[in-house]
Amino acid sequence: MHFFFFAFVQENVKTKHPQLLYESKLYRILQGGTGIPNVKWFGVEGDYNVLVMDLLGPSLEDLFSFCNRKLSLKTVLMLADQMINRVEFVHSKSFLHRDIKPDNFLMGLGKRANQVYMIDFGLAKKYRDTSTHQHIPYRENKNLTGTARYASVNTHLGIEQSRRDDLESLGYVLMYFLRGSLPWQGLKAGTKKQKYEKISERKIATSIEALCRGYPCEFQSYFHYCRSLRFEDLPDYQYLKRLFRDLFIREGFQFDYVFDWTILKYQQSQITSVPPRAIAAAAGQSSGMSPIANNNRLSATEEGRRSGWSDDPTRRQVPPTGINAGSLSKQKSPVRPDMSTSKDALFSSSTMLGRSSGSLRRPVVSSSRELQSSEAEPSRSRTPDASPGTFQRSAPPRRSSQMLDYSDPRHSSSGRHAANKNYESTIRGIQGLNFDANDRIHY
Repeated sequence: MHFFFFAFVQENVKTKHPQLLYESKLYRILQGGTGIPNVKWFGVEGDYNVLVMDLLGPSLEDLFSFCNRKLSLKTVLMLADQMINRVEFVHSKSFLHRDIKPDNFLMGLGKRANQVYMIDFGLAKKYRDTSTHQHIPYRENKNLTGTARYASVNTHLGIEQSRRDDLESLGYVLMYFLRGSLPWQGLKAGTKKQKYEKISERKIATSIEALCRGYPCEFQSYFHYCRSLRFEDLPDYQYLKRLFRDLFIREGFQFDYVFDWTILKYQQSQITSVPPRAIAAAAGQSSGMSPIANNNRLSATEEGRRSGWSDDPTRRQVPPTGINAGSLSKQKSPVRPDMSTSKDALFSSSTMLGRSSGSLRRPVVSSSRELQSSEAEPSRSRTPDASPGTFQRSAPPRRSSQMLDYSDPRHSSSGRHAANKNYESTIRGIQGLNFDANDRIHY
């Protein structure tokens, strides 16, 4: 017997700014793209427009909170590669997303638990003719569309959005994950319009160097490139991905799809399964744990012994039965749980988001595709400076975890040959990221 689970997105048919029909049409256009949810049905049920689509896992905002609101460099780089791909695909279909934020990127479930999905196209806009590729004209004095926290500087200045703005917004999301917050968060103002103005002023006043200080220079290069683009320019997506891929290889990371939340969830499962005496015995070991971020790094000699980027994320090494949270944290490369059991349960619909097969239908907040800031409805995000939207999710349980900080590793010159081998295998792995005949997931 097979069970199928779907997500139901609803909006009242009498809503002031209906958008679900528009969004359903965009999903149809984007169908077949990697990381785009499959739409099963759209129609009217009673007083609601209803969109039925694949049930997905937690959002990156949910996972960010689960990991104590900070992600390691390795996790951010693995996410960045997929997220740039999603933005590139939407742009290739002649649309801008215009609301890039962590809430609008979800992880999959089951064997697709490592795949990043892009959702919520209610604010998307066609930026060129699909036949002639004629670009929309440059305009000014536009109202802010999207989420103020992640909006590009040009969007704050009232300039019509184009492809460059989606990419700049993505850069802010990546820095949000690394830093834990952005300099323009938490500003107080009397009205939403005044708050948007304060965010704009602080964002413009914050230099790229200040925003990225203490983090690899590739992030500065990313922002400088995005801001150098002209209104109609076609971004060099490959250049941006190469920036982060080269950094990933230089750091000695392995593209094994072991994210911070994978480690944290595994550690918690080990603690709950170990008898109290064993936990007490391991307390001395775990008290001296090295930061999780460092566990994902490999020395130059280890690079030569280990493979490059994994070309089959569904394969996982079964951890030894006697391992505990303390010993796990000390390994150079974290032990990965068995995908056939642990991965499906990692963030299932019942454990992470409180979903169940009997309570999938939820009313949602509607939004217009071109809202004025003074007319914005309550945000779907848990942060005050986020835009309205269509998905509604219950907040994940707040759990403590170790802070994940970036530290600058050093590699000896003796590992250059091994690093080159790792680079070549990594590039081959990246180039082969797609769906094959056996329906294994590649990114």
